[in-house]
Amino acid sequence: MNDPSAANEHPEIVQRLQAARARLKQEISRAVIGQEKVIDSLLIAMLCRGHALMIGVPGLGKTLIARSLARMLEMDYGRIQFTPDLMPSDITGSDIIEEDPETGRRRLEFFRGPLFTNFLLADEINRAPPKTQAALLQAMQELEVSVGRETYRLSPPFFVVATQNPIEQEGTYPLPEAQLDRFMFNIPVEYPSKEEEAEIVRTTTGDQTVQLDPVLSLQDVVQLQSLVRGVPIANDVIDYAVDLVTSSRGDAGGPAANLKRFIRYGASPRASQCLVLGGKARAILMGRYHVDFEDIRAVATSVMRHRLALNFQARTENVTVDQVIHQLLQSVPVPT
Repeated sequence: MNDPSAANEHPEIVQRLQAARARLKQEISRAVIGQEKVIDSLLIAMLCRGHALMIGVPGLGKTLIARSLARMLEMDYGRIQFTPDLMPSDITGSDIIEEDPETGRRRLEFFRGPLFTNFLLADEINRAPPKTQAALLQAMQELEVSVGRETYRLSPPFFVVATQNPIEQEGTYPLPEAQLDRFMFNIPVEYPSKEEEAEIVRTTTGDQTVQLDPVLSLQDVVQLQSLVRGVPIANDVIDYAVDLVTSSRGDAGGPAANLKRFIRYGASPRASQCLVLGGKARAILMGRYHVDFEDIRAVATSVMRHRLALNFQARTENVTVDQVIHQLLQSVPVPT
């Protein structure tokens, strides 16, 4: 199904996905009030076989969003609460010596850790030391886990959603750039509006419980992930995505050359790949069989937010990464 015409050959699947998106958002609204952009971003990342990092203060429903989404997609759900004393083997699993009660012989048996699931919530990932954070790297990129001399494959789909508190810094370990780059999207979770917060209070302080119904099966998710790769995209749209990324590099010229005074280093080619894949997933979520320039622009901030490093000049002038990306989108012309 990686044929470029795959999406056109399976219009019923695309239509089903669009209907499932509407039903999913309707269903999830029973448990999660607002946060529609966050939910759409998580769906896009999952369809692209990517991973997502959600950043927001405690109490905004990050865990609830992830758990609700996993339930409606019939995915095996696992949650790891990252703490300073968490060890890599607590995530991946480890070899245990077992004795056969009949023969008395001992053998090594691998006991799988919580990493062996379909939908993994890495809660407060920056609370664990780098050694433990790095235990996720191989699984997120290669879909496999190495323990001792053995390598174990993870069953697809494998989707990691990590959360991070942007305020509390004491006792935390900032994610290194190599780990951040494994996440397709960096998704901010904002405060709800006054009306949404009032609805949250009304629905969560009563005695009623919400039971969410599945919308897509595990097999549906795997099929849709393959379909995304086959969505057609014009060369002009690919060139535009690459122009956005190359313009983020501090030594680059072009229409965004004035921004180089704020940028220490720009996004890598992986950002270009994520822009194109994200554009493909957004297109079929919207019921279209081709990628438009607006699809690239819609995912650009989430893709590039954690892949740009600003310098001291930017900090002294209170320039944020989101502001730089906004200027990139304004500066790089859309082909006509």
